[in-house]
Amino acid sequence: MKQRHVCCWASLAALLMLAAIPAAAADVKDLFAIDLLDAPGKESRMIEVSYPPGAQDMVHRHDAHAFVYVLEGTIIMQVKGHPAVTLQAGQTFYEGPTDVHVVGRNASPTAPARFVVVLLKAKGAPIFTPVQE
Repeated sequence: MKQRHVCCWASLAALLMLAAIPAAAADVKDLFAIDLLDAPGKESRMIEVSYPPGAQDMVHRHDAHAFVYVLEGTIIMQVKGHPAVTLQAGQTFYEGPTDVHVVGRNASPTAPARFVVVLLKAKGAPIFTPVQE
């Protein structure tokens, strides 16, 4: 009986340690940047985001128009005040300059996901700003 009790506590401790391990971070690659000559002070940036299995973003904003196109896998996106959407390869998503991105994650715990984002933003502004909820 005592051995089963110890085994139970060991299993619980292992589960708690696994829960404490943060999900893998997204890999962001800069693809392209250009000044928008007909909109002084504005630029366009194109980035590729790769989510390893189980990856998720922190709550953030872009302070930009963000146009997302899914290349591979399945992702879940949600901006504050709107329902979450599940997107697969070939589908799109939009975030406005005042939107707070509350959910951005890979829907799969086993397969990677990849998408491209085109941002229209103020020149020199960061592409990603963490938000405290």
